[in-house]
Formats: sequence, C-alpha cells, structure tokens
Amino acid sequence: MASKRSPGLTSPNPCRHLSNYRERYGLSGYRSLQKSLRLSPSGRTTLGRQQSTIPRCNSCTETALGRLYFCLICSSISCPSHSAAHPISSPGHDIAIDIERAELFCLSCADQVYDPDFDSAVVASAATIPYSPPRRQKLQAPQALSYLPPQAHSACLEHWSALRHPLGLRGLNNLGNTCFMNSVLQALFHTPPLRNYFLGDHHNREICRQRRRRRGAISAGGMDVSCLTCDVEVVFSEVFSGNRKPYSPARFLYSWWKHSSNFSGYQQQDAHEFFISILDRIHDKEQSGLKITAIGDCHCIAHRVFSGILRSDITCTVCGFTSTTYDPCVDISLDLEPEMLSNTDIYSCEKTRISTLTGCLDHFTRPEKLGSDQKLYCQHCQVKQDSVKQMSIRRLPLVLCFHVKRFAHSFLKRTSKKIDKYMQFLFSLDMTPYLSSSIIRNRFGNRIFAFEGDESDISGEISSEFEVFAVVTHSGRLDSGHYVTYLRLRNQWYKCDDAWITEVREEVVRASQGYMIYYVQKVFYYSAGEEMLFQVQNAIDD
Repeated sequence: MASKRSPGLTSPNPCRHLSNYRERYGLSGYRSLQKSLRLSPSGRTTLGRQQSTIPRCNSCTETALGRLYFCLICSSISCPSHSAAHPISSPGHDIAIDIERAELFCLSCADQVYDPDFDSAVVASAATIPYSPPRRQKLQAPQALSYLPPQAHSACLEHWSALRHPLGLRGLNNLGNTCFMNSVLQALFHTPPLRNYFLGDHHNREICRQRRRRRGAISAGGMDVSCLTCDVEVVFSEVFSGNRKPYSPARFLYSWWKHSSNFSGYQQQDAHEFFISILDRIHDKEQSGLKITAIGDCHCIAHRVFSGILRSDITCTVCGFTSTTYDPCVDISLDLEPEMLSNTDIYSCEKTRISTLTGCLDHFTRPEKLGSDQKLYCQHCQVKQDSVKQMSIRRLPLVLCFHVKRFAHSFLKRTSKKIDKYMQFLFSLDMTPYLSSSIIRNRFGNRIFAFEGDESDISGEISSEFEVFAVVTHSGRLDSGHYVTYLRLRNQWYKCDDAWITEVREEVVRASQGYMIYYVQKVFYYSAGEEMLFQVQNAIDD
C-alpha cells in the first residue's frame, strides 16, 4: 500500500532499486525490522544483535572497522569492500541496512537512500525502546535509596534538567548522502543573528503565504510554489522545539532541490557550495521589494548576517596609479600554504610547514605582483603595465565564514586532489590587521593622501573581535567522504555527526581539519545564550 505523501515532494532521482523493493515487499520489511532495533549506550538507534556475537562480513573473516550492511532480503552481511558483489551474486538483493546507523543503503548504487516510511519506522521504534546504560563488569554501585522531590520542586528540577544541554542541539537524519547539508544546517542553526531572526518570527509563514497568494504563486486549487525561507523557518522551529530525537529535514531538502536544480539528486555534494546556494536562495526570495542603494547594501537576512565588502587595489608599478574596486562577499576563501599550491606542484603541499588561519589571512591581504601575462590597463599611463594587487576587508560582516581551499585542481595535469593538511585556528580572532584601514596605513605610512574611498569610518562600524562557534570538517576522499560539524555552545564543544550529537574536548576540535570555520562578533557570542532562552520561552508562551 502506498504511503501518504505531501504533494510536490518527489525525489528528482529516486533509487530504482528501492522502488523495486517497495513494489515487491511494501512496508512489511520495515515493520518486521522494528523488532530488531535497539539503542546503543550513546543513544544511537542500531540494528540489534546478540551480545555474544560480533557482526562479520560473510565474504571475509575480519570484522569491518567501518560499516557493515545487512541485506533486507536474505540477512547476509557485507563490508564496504564486498557489498557491491552481493546483488550481483543474488539479483534483486539491492537494499540493505547500515547496521551501526540503522539507515537504508543501496548496494548496487553504493549510496545511502532515503525512504520516509523507513525513517518513520525507525523513529517510532526508537521512541518505544527502553534505554539501557552500558554494562560494567565486576563493578556494582551501592543500592541507592529512592527519593522523590517535593511537588513544588519537581517543575524546577525538570526545567533545569532539560537545559543541561543547550537548546537546539538536535541530530539530523542522513537522507542519502546529505551529510553536506546537515553539517551546514547545524552551523546555521547556531548562528546567533540568523537564529534570532527565525525564532523571533521575523519571517512569518502565514503572512508569506498570503503575499504569495496575492502574487499568484498559490493557485485557486491550492498548489503552492514553495518558499524556501518558509521551509528554513520550519526546520529552525523543529530543531529548537525541545525535542531531542533526530529530525529528518526531508521537506527542506526537496524544497532546496526545487530551487537549485543543478544540485538535485542523491550524489555527494560540497558543503561550501550548499552554503552559498542556500544564502542565494534566501536572498532571491527576500530581495523582491527591497531597494538596494549601494554595493553590499542588501537588507535580506542572509546578507545582513554574512555579507561583508572586500576591497581590491591594483597599483601600476610604473606611475603608482591605484585603481580600487569593491565587491560584496558572504565568505572568504583561503589558500593552504599558497606558495606550494601551484598548478604544477599541488602534490607536495602536505610537506610544507604547519598552516595557521592568521598566516592564510596574511597571505590573502599581502601585495601580489601580477605576472607579465596579467598586465592590466593603467588609466594614467594609457597602456597595459605591470601591476601589484592587494586585497583587504573594507567592511566586516556580523558572522565571518572562512572557506579553506582543501580541494586543489591542476588544469595542466587535469587532476584533482584533496589537501589533507592541518591548519591551526584561533578560537578568538582579531580582524583589525586585515581591515582596509590597517592595510592602507601599513602601505602608505605617514604618506596618507586622498584617494578613492575613506576607510577610516566604515571599517570601525563593526567590532573586529570575533569568536569561533562552528567548524565544518571533511574526512575521506575528494569524491566522497563525510562531513561533520563541531559546535561551540556555552564554551562546550559538541560534535554533530548527522543524527548523533556528542560532547567532545576542546583538543579534538583544535586537531580537526577545518573546511569551513564560522566566527561571530564577540558581543553576539557571549549574549547568545540569554537571548535564545528568552526567545524560546516567548515562543512557548505564545
């Protein structure tokens, strides 16, 4: 029997093997599987087994250090190295369960697949499974006397117990290679200005729906051209609802697919490209009706939070004439040890000294002599001349996102490689040295003269002191791998690995290979907790 689905939520590229399984077995396989699920000591839902047995791949004698897949048809177990052979030797045996994660996996496609009915079965089962703490051998705690607090104290104890972990810490189920999306969403959920916007009901779904109806985006029959910002608001509400069970952002995923057709499908995507895409889609939705009067002056929430302005100075080495341009940006892309990242030598970059975020920023803002093949037209000399280019930050955003270029591409060799190199980054960052006002002062010293753009005022509009609050990392190969996010909340770090959230030590984060690093103005970081509690309480009261 087909399950009831929301209109319009159709996968662009559904897995045909999953469709075949559903046609043959319906939901019976999912329902019978519910009895085999259990909760691990860490709170994960996994496929149950006898405690005396260790799952092994049927094709090799070793237990897989990584993942094992349990065939839904014949119960055969395969490791990643032998999983593709199983549907070949047993035609039709394509769909399996990831034993450790209790997620659907297509052995033929070698990819995670998503079925909302399976997700519902797992969530429903997890809600009824009693949690069992890990057994400890040979250690017995003394029997404690039962204690029931007075009724007047119960509500207070329950309230503070619920706040032991910060609000908004909720895992996101992997819907089929969507760790790239989950990792960025976790960072966005805890971006203080963005969170304040959505929890403060500044984008009201009902008002937005009425506006779209007046514009004809919603027909008389009720067909709705979805608003991605509305779907973002829904996800924020779900994550901050107080429910700790992993959430499946399926509707948001489908909505994003509709608005970003070039990203649709279950293949692995890039977290940075998703970040840019989601900000662009929010901007596209909110820019209608907004008057933009200057560069970087968009008042949509995406740009109010993330948008800064970069300054580029091109100086003629013959006459000294400087041409200045300004460009808005929502992130800053940094090279890892740029002196080693030439197109002809991208494979030796791991052998250089340890990189630092401040070192990468120093390189980003240092004068760069353009090659003879990059001569630019000088307005003063009236011919193309050699020149020097220097970047600086004219205006800082409320939230800084640094994108570390870990994927190197050689156009000459037509090769690509992931740069697995460690980069140190500070938890507290002062951006003053990289502002245009500082760069210009260092360049000209006391020889300050009038030129295009007075940087003394605009650079000081926003505080230059920032605190890190999220780090997105990528592990594995260039064409696959896995994304996780580390969140810093109340000075405690948490690892967000799809559906599972665990506390981690600060040293773990410092040792991670950051791919996207998010900083927020220091004043926002230290006031974030109080503002969030106030907003969530107001939402509950309403």
